[in-house]
Amino acid sequence: MNPLSTKLYRFVPWLEIVLIVVSASLPLFITFPYRVNIFLSWEGAYRISQGQVPYKDFGLPLGYGFWIIPALFFKIFGPYMITLVKAQVFINILSGLSFRSILKSLQVQPFIRLLAIIVFIISFSFFNFWPWYNHTVIVYQLTGLAFLFRYLIPKESKSSAFWLILSALFLFLSFFTKQDGGGLGLLICLALLLYQCILNKKYKAILIFTGSYIAIGALFIVPASAYNFGYWFNHGQPPHTSRLSVADFLAKLLGGSQWIKFYALLMVILLLPLFKNFKEALQNQRLVLFALLTFGILAEAAVFQFTSYTPPDNNIFYHSFAFAFIVTLLSELNIFAAYNFKHVTILAVLVALWWSEMFWKYIDRKVQLMVGNELTVSPTGENIVNEKTYIINTDTSRVNIPQAQWVQTDIPVFKKLTMPASAAEGLKRTINNPRITSKVANNRILNMTEFTPLGYIMGFQYERGSHYPLWNHLGVGMFNKQKDMFCQRISQKYYDVVLYEYIPVLNNFYPFEIRDSLKKNYELIDSFLAPRSPTYGYIEVYAKPQ
Repeated sequence: MNPLSTKLYRFVPWLEIVLIVVSASLPLFITFPYRVNIFLSWEGAYRISQGQVPYKDFGLPLGYGFWIIPALFFKIFGPYMITLVKAQVFINILSGLSFRSILKSLQVQPFIRLLAIIVFIISFSFFNFWPWYNHTVIVYQLTGLAFLFRYLIPKESKSSAFWLILSALFLFLSFFTKQDGGGLGLLICLALLLYQCILNKKYKAILIFTGSYIAIGALFIVPASAYNFGYWFNHGQPPHTSRLSVADFLAKLLGGSQWIKFYALLMVILLLPLFKNFKEALQNQRLVLFALLTFGILAEAAVFQFTSYTPPDNNIFYHSFAFAFIVTLLSELNIFAAYNFKHVTILAVLVALWWSEMFWKYIDRKVQLMVGNELTVSPTGENIVNEKTYIINTDTSRVNIPQAQWVQTDIPVFKKLTMPASAAEGLKRTINNPRITSKVANNRILNMTEFTPLGYIMGFQYERGSHYPLWNHLGVGMFNKQKDMFCQRISQKYYDVVLYEYIPVLNNFYPFEIRDSLKKNYELIDSFLAPRSPTYGYIEVYAKPQ
């Protein structure tokens, strides 16, 4: 190793931490467009921060692990939308440090570890500005794996069972955030523990881990079981619909998943020279644990992409693990110089180029504004046909407002958020409408829109009870039983005011039957664009006929 590389080698640990913290903190200094589905993160966190009990005061088809961190941040910083961004900063730091801890436990060379952390930040962490359960489930899993590896490959000669208990805690929180990712993470951990137990012919560790997992699960589930937990928690039973399908899984795996299959192929090719003597290679605990972890992560990503299909990049966490393992194998086969600073620098530049789409979309907005590439007719009068103009939108019923034209509002809860001007103006009209404000004291206002903070802003109470859903997507967050209850109440004119969000392009995101009932029994007094992108939804305000 040359003197420059030796000197820089010592600074790698500090550089890793700085990269993780700084990249995670950048969202604190920018404004954001109103994010689709962020209403769910806000309302769950708000209710829990106010002392409401999941399954008792509201039902949800998941565990409530996802809302724990946002609820804690609401208690500290207040129930503002921007507080969710602050919570996500913490979550991103936690995920980066957990990933780093796993690589350190696996004794990955510092320069390789640094490169893998760069891949992790750019490909998985950096663009997650808002907390969402499909992301948090993986973060809890990574934290649990970090504690597990502290036990499997300890710095000292002895391991502490305390790491196993902490690992079980976060692995259960992962499951209690989302069942598919959490369950797959649990299987990975059990495979790692089983290998070590067989290798050492000692099974105490796996018993401590599983016992801790069951005990921690009981602490969360037993109190909730008194409040209709079995009805709400989705494990495939009616009225929930199972997403497990062998045909769909094969379609995703064999009809796509090129990166997953490519990584698996390359890993097998590189492992073959190291596994010439299979029995001897199985004694290499570090290498086998690393291989089991990486193949397990790839398998999880293959399943996760079809059980959690939106957004389509939910499973992107596997890239950084595959990269770290492949480059480590290249180093051990003397193909890549893990100590050469020049090689590492070149590779870092190529990694940034590889994942340039993640940061280019932010730069591209500025470039397009400067270039002004929106012409449809050339200066000579010829028609311009290019990637941006070859399709003509003939559906005049859908008017999409570009996010560059969105505006901010002076309502504190929505500080630093932009939304369509129609939504901002409609929001103010709603808050100041005498037909609504005069009914606030009655607490008979039903808010079935993405503006969930309206109750907090206007002072009306959120409906509570084990039969009320936290969100209103029919077949996902509410079911026919709840839909019929709302329709019946509307037909009886139980509510003074109902705010309903109509999104015709989504399958009963808010049940269409409820809108039909409102049209028959209530008076439409206002309508404005929903804070969605594309802006293909409307918020309708209904009042009881006078």
